[in-house]
Amino acid sequence: MKYALILVFAVFVSNAQIQSTSLNLMPWPQNINLTAGTFALSKNFNVNITGNPNARIFIGATNFLRRLDGRTGLFFEQGFLTKVNENPEAALQINCVRNGKVGINEDESYQLEIKSNKIIINATTDLGALHALETLLQMLQNNSTSYYFPTAIITDSPRFTWRGLMIDAARHFQPVAVIKRNLDAMAAVKMNVFHWHLVDDQGWRIEIKKHPKLTKMASDGEYFTQEEIKDIVNYADQRGILVVPEIDVPGHASALLTAYPEIGSKTTNFTNGTSKGKMQSSALTTYSIERNAGIFTPTLDPSNPKTYQLLGEIFDEVCPLFSGNYIHIGGDENEGKDWDSNIKIQEFKKKNKLANNHELQTYFTMRLIPMLKKHNKELMGWEEIMTKNMSKNAIIHSWKGLNEGMSSGGSLIAAAKNGYKTVLSNGYYIDLMQGVADHYLNDPIPKNTVLTAEEKARILGGEATMWSELVTPLNIDSRIWPRTAAIAERLWSNEDVTDLNSLRKRLKMISFRLEELGITHLRNKEVILRNISNNQNTAALEDFSNVCEPLKIYSRNNGGTEYQMYSPFTLFADACTTDAFDAFDFDRAVNNYLENKNIGNQILVTSFFRKWIVMNEDLINLSSNAPLIQPLLPLSNSLKDISEQLLLVIENKQKVNPSLLNNLLEQCNSKKHADVELAVYKSLKKLM
Repeated sequence: MKYALILVFAVFVSNAQIQSTSLNLMPWPQNINLTAGTFALSKNFNVNITGNPNARIFIGATNFLRRLDGRTGLFFEQGFLTKVNENPEAALQINCVRNGKVGINEDESYQLEIKSNKIIINATTDLGALHALETLLQMLQNNSTSYYFPTAIITDSPRFTWRGLMIDAARHFQPVAVIKRNLDAMAAVKMNVFHWHLVDDQGWRIEIKKHPKLTKMASDGEYFTQEEIKDIVNYADQRGILVVPEIDVPGHASALLTAYPEIGSKTTNFTNGTSKGKMQSSALTTYSIERNAGIFTPTLDPSNPKTYQLLGEIFDEVCPLFSGNYIHIGGDENEGKDWDSNIKIQEFKKKNKLANNHELQTYFTMRLIPMLKKHNKELMGWEEIMTKNMSKNAIIHSWKGLNEGMSSGGSLIAAAKNGYKTVLSNGYYIDLMQGVADHYLNDPIPKNTVLTAEEKARILGGEATMWSELVTPLNIDSRIWPRTAAIAERLWSNEDVTDLNSLRKRLKMISFRLEELGITHLRNKEVILRNISNNQNTAALEDFSNVCEPLKIYSRNNGGTEYQMYSPFTLFADACTTDAFDAFDFDRAVNNYLENKNIGNQILVTSFFRKWIVMNEDLINLSSNAPLIQPLLPLSNSLKDISEQLLLVIENKQKVNPSLLNNLLEQCNSKKHADVELAVYKSLKKLM
């Protein structure tokens, strides 16, 4: 009878039903059946591991226990797991059939069964078991006195094999602690590729022992030693994450050429005093580390044998540091200006029958392939590397979009159709500061995509990209999380899991849980606000930050010259994030009010106006001892002014001059103050 009752109450949680459950799972599993019981947690809870797993499962299971006792306050008697089948009677049984290999196309599936007296995880590899442990942690529930897991059967596997996050440590250096805490967060949402951008115009961030000039002259003293690299690769491997380093060539080369100008393409014109006129020389050319953001001309010389000698020696040191199969060589945004103005390079093109700079760059890229093959590595690059002559073993990394043609440097669809494995980042550029919906609804394979099954299989997945022109270790986490958890779900879950209301509900809990892993996206906001307020009460600043968002799509640093790499990033825009909390709630209140103007809905809307009027007064008072608040006041005052007028209209039913309202509304749409915009502008416009 007991089992019959369980079957009666079993509930398959379909995609349409996610919103109605109290579960905050992310990514949402492929299949979940909830049953009527619970597994009660106590201090006697313990774990056993069977099968033939990699040793990483012992670290993963121990970390699981520590996170679980940290949440519940239970003093578990089990400390560290160290060997197979050391506790056969344990309540949580983890069975791994074999040792998983970190990389793409590995089996990451798992089955998690929670019974009232036992929890069983079955996985082909320990990688799947690690994912199951993350799901189990997310299943944790509580009442007023205790913690428990709801009974369920979950069968799960990823939709895409490449679920990545790129962190740019070149523009602004991101120390080891930043990288490690973000690896932990990635594992928590089942991401499995860390793309590490180590080289750019603003810095060379990896130790090359044979060429110490690279870090001595081009890193400002901020770089990763080879021992630190190996430590991070091992740390990632323990969490089932593949590390793909990027050494960006032939463009984005200012830092490299600061140390080795002799392999640059830039030439110096001079007059030789004869009838022959001007000649070219590269002997006098010098380079310097770039301090601004943007695209710059310094480019390696593909006609110079020394270029390939140096790169070969660099890759001889870089490749052995990374256990994965892929090295990213960049290849993007080479404008070719220095190539066009260099007579020697133009003669080289003619000699080798290279019709244009795209073919010249393909020649350059193909010269790198043997350097990587020597170490059993495959080449990956941004989509500019794709031409008809590029090796089909290369992975094409798409940042321009799904349907850019081959003539413009390639695209995701073109790459798949032309036989290349490919990864999508267009739509996942989290440094653009767009809202979570823009990323969540961006699918690597949209439903109307016309591809064969073989072509679809070449689309490996996607990758969130965190370029660091405007981020430091203080605020980088707030730009990555929690939005990247939504991208992780898009790359793991069924394509029909698209409910934005469900996403936002679950994302709040996931955001909170990321703190236990050391992610600073919530706590460091208060650090910045205290700085702005000059250590006064930050409540008004917090309220204003909840209706403001940083300027989007690079408009904060238009032209790349307002903020240098050494500028302060402790300003109001650095405390604000996308998806401003109150903006979403205000929009919902406005929609309800416009649908039904009853007194309850009216009060919900007008309470925001009263809050903003008081907030503005508090900001003015704070500003008398906080100069950094002064730039916020014009926008705050505009919000106060329109709030007062709308109160007159909504509550007092007074007629207000339409031109006055429109002028106030446009002031609320200003992008000229403190590098932020009012996220409530569109909702205010609805009321007008």
